[in-house]
Amino acid sequence: MNKRRRLNPILVFVLAQLAWFALLGLWIYWYVSNYIIFTEVGEKLYPQLVFSSKNIAALVGGLVLLVAIATGMSLIFGRLNQQIKLTGMYDNFIASVTHELKSPLASLQLYLETLQSREVPPARRKEFLNLMLQDAGRLHGLINSILEIAGLEEKRSPFRYEVHGVEPLVRGLLAEAAAQFRLSPENLEIRGRAPCDCRVDREALKRVLNNLIDNAVKYSPGEARISVTMACGPRRFTLEVADRGIGISPGDQKQLFKKFRRLYQPDSPSVKGTGLGLYWVREIIHAHRGKVGVRSRGRRQGTAFIIELPVYRPRHGGRRGRGKANER
Repeated sequence: MNKRRRLNPILVFVLAQLAWFALLGLWIYWYVSNYIIFTEVGEKLYPQLVFSSKNIAALVGGLVLLVAIATGMSLIFGRLNQQIKLTGMYDNFIASVTHELKSPLASLQLYLETLQSREVPPARRKEFLNLMLQDAGRLHGLINSILEIAGLEEKRSPFRYEVHGVEPLVRGLLAEAAAQFRLSPENLEIRGRAPCDCRVDREALKRVLNNLIDNAVKYSPGEARISVTMACGPRRFTLEVADRGIGISPGDQKQLFKKFRRLYQPDSPSVKGTGLGLYWVREIIHAHRGKVGVRSRGRRQGTAFIIELPVYRPRHGGRRGRGKANER
């Protein structure tokens, strides 16, 4: 059975607009040509057949109305096209989340069925329990990510801001990420010094770094090679996370931080995800009054994410409040 081919809505809209403006052009041509004829010979043939200012006003008013209608159609179509794209991204997100949920659930079910169906040696049972806890942690993290993004968008995310020495904080978080993603010291290089303080939520910054490291690992052919460079200026702390992976084309770089946006990468088509990681990174950094950007020379040229956070400056006569939680 042959599938019915769907018309491209953009093509339909362009054709409709071309037909609309062609009709408008014909109408203007007819009006102007008749106006010239009637002006030259109309009064001689029939004195009552003359154009007045009312006719001109009707023409101008009609043109203005037609332009307003065309503009309204363009705006409506633009919003409709955005909604169609958002619906498509939402469908992809549901499919991705379903896949991310099914994998650990299937693993949990397999381990539980194995434990239920036969006797398992104590050492093997302990290994199963550890793996089950890891899968449960993956499920918990995924669900929390979705809920936290909803809270962040509604400006009710409970960030706990504390003043930290940013260099030891970042080095500690990177050490945790290296253990989590099994990166050797040769594969995760830390450069630069940052003798300044920043007011951040430690867990939120950990999520940012984990997302960036995870992306670098996923999109690096073979063994990932990641370099992290930090520096402090008078007002800004800068952190750059760079890899030697497959890179990002210039046209795709503007799309990276959008919600549900996942770019198709021919070099790694099997990479799975929800399309929320970099969107979450951007929202966290913005909530910290910082900036995040991406730089890549193109395909197979590696990628670098650059984060800027404001340096903490205590008020004169005030306390630094290091370690003291502040909710926002």
